[in-house]
Amino acid sequence: MDPMPDHKGKLTPNAPLAPLVWFKAGGAADWLFEPKDVADLQAFLAALAPEVPVMALGLGSNLIVRDGGVPGVVIRLGKPFAKVTARDAVTLDCGGGASGILVSSTARDAGIAGLEFLRSIPGTVGGFVRMNGGAYGREVKDVLVDCDVIERTGGLVRLDLADLGYAYRHSDLTDGSVVVSARFRGEPGEPAAIQAEMDRISAAREASQPLRSKTGGSTFKNPEGHKAWALVDAAGCRGLTRGGAQVSEKHTNFLINTGEATSTDIEALGEDVRARVKETQGVELQWEIKRVGRTKQADMP
Repeated sequence: MDPMPDHKGKLTPNAPLAPLVWFKAGGAADWLFEPKDVADLQAFLAALAPEVPVMALGLGSNLIVRDGGVPGVVIRLGKPFAKVTARDAVTLDCGGGASGILVSSTARDAGIAGLEFLRSIPGTVGGFVRMNGGAYGREVKDVLVDCDVIERTGGLVRLDLADLGYAYRHSDLTDGSVVVSARFRGEPGEPAAIQAEMDRISAAREASQPLRSKTGGSTFKNPEGHKAWALVDAAGCRGLTRGGAQVSEKHTNFLINTGEATSTDIEALGEDVRARVKETQGVELQWEIKRVGRTKQADMP
């Protein structure tokens, strides 16, 4: 492996990623870097050879890490990036490593309504800003003011909502860039009412989604005019298996690792589902879950 730049954070070679992702499957990162702070990450990326790939990893909820591992450097934002504070009566300052649960809870404590839906997004601020994450009728684009992004070259830029090119589960953020903080704006609200809405969302998720399984969240994007789960169900895929992977019986837009599934099993099952939906429903499902890294057959570093 090539020598890495000087750093103050934690840098681990050949770091297993399976423990860090919801599916609990997949290979290792060539390097895993957990920066000490923004300046540490900037200096590291500025000094890193430009041809080395860089990928940010949040809570690993919307991700298949292929079994051959991930080339280059995986960036994981830890505790220094996980703070959330109220800037004013309706705005929160959020670190890129903060969870949706922490953001919504801090908003509740500050009497800021409108951010309750973030309670149900199983990821970090950096991840759902990049993906325009959403649930229960709202998306990040509805509440985002702006965000701070470290570019692959190490430069720090502040991007307004309009700069992000948001569409359904998509932004124009470039590969290798890392969202290190964001500002969200809600509206004044009563903490008790905010908590009640969070409880409603939490109960709805618990009732409808396989949250206690090793899963990756919603697998496919909802096509225009359709619900992905309904298409998968109509194609006869409920409970379908491939190796140790299974289409959830509880919610058909979730794939689960029943125990010993490889990432190859999980991704192949997703492709089986896409093929069946295309054949029976005439609709081409698009992956919502991001799939990264090398297949097992690829050359290892």
